[in-house]
Order: sequence, then C-alpha cells, then structure tokens
Amino acid sequence: MSTLRRNFIAILTLLAMLFADHIVYSQSQAATNGKTYQQIAEQITKAALRDGQAYQMLAELTAVGPRLSGSSQAAAAVELTRHMMQRLEFANVRLQLVMVPHWVRGPIEEAMILNSPAMGNVPLSICALGGSIATSEMGIVAEVLEVKSFEELRALGKKASGKIIFFNRPFDPALFNTFAGYGGAVNQRGSGAIEAAKAGGVAALVRSMTPSLDDFPHTGGMRYDANVPKVPAAAISTLDAELLSKVIAQDKNVTVRLRLTCQTLPDAPSANVMGEIIGAEKPEEIIVIGGHLDSWDKGTGAHDDGAGCVQSIEAVRLLKALDLKPKRTIRAVMFMNEENGLRGGIEYARAAKENNEKHVAALESDSGGFAPRGFSVEGDSLSWQKIAAWRSIFESLGAERITRGGSGADISVLVRDGVLGLGFVPEGHRYFDYHHSDNDTLDKVNPRELELGAAAMAIMAYLISEEW
Repeated sequence: MSTLRRNFIAILTLLAMLFADHIVYSQSQAATNGKTYQQIAEQITKAALRDGQAYQMLAELTAVGPRLSGSSQAAAAVELTRHMMQRLEFANVRLQLVMVPHWVRGPIEEAMILNSPAMGNVPLSICALGGSIATSEMGIVAEVLEVKSFEELRALGKKASGKIIFFNRPFDPALFNTFAGYGGAVNQRGSGAIEAAKAGGVAALVRSMTPSLDDFPHTGGMRYDANVPKVPAAAISTLDAELLSKVIAQDKNVTVRLRLTCQTLPDAPSANVMGEIIGAEKPEEIIVIGGHLDSWDKGTGAHDDGAGCVQSIEAVRLLKALDLKPKRTIRAVMFMNEENGLRGGIEYARAAKENNEKHVAALESDSGGFAPRGFSVEGDSLSWQKIAAWRSIFESLGAERITRGGSGADISVLVRDGVLGLGFVPEGHRYFDYHHSDNDTLDKVNPRELELGAAAMAIMAYLISEEW
C-alpha cells in the first residue's frame, strides 16, 4: 500500500471518529425536560452542595462502628441503610439475603523484638491480617528473615525454615497512581502466608499497605492454600517495619515473639440492601450504583466504603428531590462482604441472571470519599467513546477524567457477564493513608468533597439512563 493511500485512509478514519464524537456530544447536550444535560448537571451539583445529605448519612453509618461481615455492627448497618432508603421513599426497598464469612480478630495482637543487643526488648505495632489463624497461647518465638519479594524468599532455600518471614516491599514512590503502588505491593499481604509456609516459615509479618510512614498497622484480606500448611499472618506498621529492618541490618540475628488470638467462626447470615427510582420509560432496564457496606474492623470504614454507600443513596435521593425522572431504573445497592469474600456481589449477579433482569450498566464507588476526578470505564471501545464524549459535562466538578480501566469488585461478576462497568474515581493520593486502618474515620472525610462525588455519580447514572 502506498504512503499516500495509507495517509488517506488514516484521515478518513480520523474524520469518522470525530463525526461519531460530534454526534454523541450533540446528544449529550440534548434537551430533556426543557433543559440541556449541562444545565441538569449544574442543577444536581448545586443541590448537592446546598442541601446534600451524604455526610449526615455517613455520620449515622460510621456511628455503628466497624462493619466486618458477620458482626453485629454489619447487621446493624443493614438495618440502618434499609431504614435510610425507606425514609427517603425509595421504591422497592428490600434485602437480598446472603451467607458471609465470620472472622473475629480477638483481644490479643502482640509482637516484640526480643533481646536486641542494640535496643533490648522493643514492642512492635501490628495487627492480624483478615482470615489469619491464631498463634498458640504462648505465641511464636522465632528469628526474623527479611525479604522484598517471593522470588528472593524462594532463592534462600532452607535458610527460611523455622523463621518468621518479614515481607518488607514498600509502595513504589515513583508511581503517580497510588492504586498502582498498592497493586505492586499487595501480593505480600494476600499470599505472604502461603509463600512463607512453602519456604518452611512459621509465620508471616507483612509491611502495611500504605505509602505513609506512620504507626498504624493496616489490615486486609489474606489467603491460604489447602495444599500448604497454615501459618499466622500479621501486618506491621510502616514505621516499625523500617525499625525492624534497621535492627536486622545491625544485629543480623533478630528474634521476635508474635501472639494472635483471631479465629474463624461459622458463616453468618447477612444481606445486600437495595432501593431504586423506577424508570419512566424503560423500567425493566437497570443501572446499578453502589458501594460495599462491610468494612474491616479497624477504624469505622468511613472512606472504605461508607463513602461509596452513602454516595450511592445520595445520588438517587438527588434525582428524586429534583423531580428528575430517568428513563431507566436506577438502583442503589449496598453490597455485603466485599472485603473478605465478595459474597454479596456474587449473589447479586446470580439472582439477576436467575430473574432475567436486564442490567444496562453498573457503577461502583470504592476508592474513598475524596474530591471527584472522573470515571474509569470497563467496556467495549464504543461504550468508552460515548461516555468520554460527556467529559465537558463534568468539568465544573473537576471530574472530567474519563479513562479505560477497572470498575469495581462488587460489580465484577456483572461486568464479566457483559454489563458495562464504571468505577467512580476520586482524588487518590490520601486514600491509602487511611485504608484498612484505625485512621479510617469520619473526621478524615471532607463534606463538600463527599457531596460532589455523589453529584458526579448522580449525573453519570442519569446520562446513561437517558442515552444508552
């Protein structure tokens, strides 16, 4: 093919794309109820900032306390959010029953460096990882072996036998996206106990999943392999991870005592909570917006994911309060058990398929209640292009970044089954300062940022309802 012909084809392709964008953009500015989408977006945003209820609802939810699946606080949160939706006169408010894991932390979480020549006995700030087994009543006393990767651990061979394996790989500070930093480190938490046991280790001690240097251990889910012996696993605060690393460098042979009293109880009954605004023209077509109601038992789950839950409720409330009548049904769902099992998301997708429900799209907020920056789109190129053409509508909120990427864990089964998935993307630099730790409390959430996120979600849900 000649260069001239290639250039001609490239120009035609570009013109076709620009024409398609123009059509979608023109549609996005179309009038509905006598107003353009831009005007409706501004109306939603002003209502959220003037009369928003998301922060008030988050205060109610976090007052329940941490909401780990199977706990009494999780059960209370189910009833609370059901009553919220009923109070706001959502349609079809109901529970969707699901059995969930029930892991309990226990009263004792202790670790101490023993008899260091340089420092003597030094207590360490730790917490059990979710799903860990307990130590014996007397605890585990063993030498600590520090590694940065599974490959390094495997290369050590028999040297790891009988040791507490200390995984100390931090977030990569050069990565702009903190979620990418998390992704580059989190396998230590998820699979550290398995790899430690494979190497002959007696326990896993994992650097907390945060880029911050602080004294708060960050918990999170971990796994076992049925073919590998189970060993206890705990997170250590980043400050104490740095300290332990320095002591190992100085003293070489460092011994730590670890005690945990966590346990796994039988599965417990719980529920997803849902309510909706029924579509005016195509009520059988559903757009889900949601977050996960459960949280880890550190802090009160304000950012993870109380924020996503109340934003979803608030998005529907805003549409109702402004008497906007979406063409399609918009359903708020509080998913249960995202943190340590994903049972709620799996059950929701199973029931949707069984009941032949038609889901047009699913939008999840599970990245904190910070200022909105945009949305990630998990779908085909045409879907992404259509949504990307709405960028200008979100500019006044600072939420115009429409990118391709993952959507959310709770809606992942729906997305796998072909439903368009979107993830709400807020400012992300501070999220892992609080994530899964005692720091994740209401005072870390800015009311205006939370309300703006709810407005952005309401606008996106409404646009999809009108244009899909």
